[in-house]
Amino acid sequence: MTDWRGDVEAGVSAWLGDEGRPEPHHGGDRGPVRGDPVPDVSSRPGADRDLGPEADPESVARTILLDQLTGRARSRHELADKLRSRNVPDDIATRLLDRFTDVGLINDTAFARQWVESRQAGKGLAKRALADELRRKGVDPEVTREALDELEPGVEEAAARALVRKKLPSMRRLDHATATRRLAGMLARKGYPAGLVFAVVRDELGAPDDADPHE
Repeated sequence: MTDWRGDVEAGVSAWLGDEGRPEPHHGGDRGPVRGDPVPDVSSRPGADRDLGPEADPESVARTILLDQLTGRARSRHELADKLRSRNVPDDIATRLLDRFTDVGLINDTAFARQWVESRQAGKGLAKRALADELRRKGVDPEVTREALDELEPGVEEAAARALVRKKLPSMRRLDHATATRRLAGMLARKGYPAGLVFAVVRDELGAPDDADPHE
């Protein structure tokens, strides 16, 4: 960095770069001398970021994408929405999204598989709920279907039973009808089909306490 101690003009130049360098003084104009007020550069554009040339829109967009992809994968649609919300021009956004896709940083097929595996195991979501989530994230329906088809047969029923069993201890004080309604509602909200919901709830909850076992 320029050694500008005692030289206000050089100090401003070092702060702002060549583009912000004040015009040289000519004629009778005197240069800055000790005791002159120091120009306030805090309000100038770029004063709140690192020194250096102002980033171009493509560099800004690239940084946004890398930041978004740090920690977890995202769908192309999600990333496009983020760039749009940051006012990145469409042509730059499309070019960078294509480039990130070409090098494998954006991969909706891998994203859908990862999402299905994570959300099914972590939240016990059924295929219908998973499909709705991927649709909202802009994943192609065919890509979604392929990801859901990779779930092992019986995984939905096993997950539904696990959810009901986890909830059963809090249902002990409820009457059978109320417990059935609440358990069925929980599974329905997670996307399970009605037939599976009532079969699982009936099996796991058992018959009503006042039911006649000989009926």
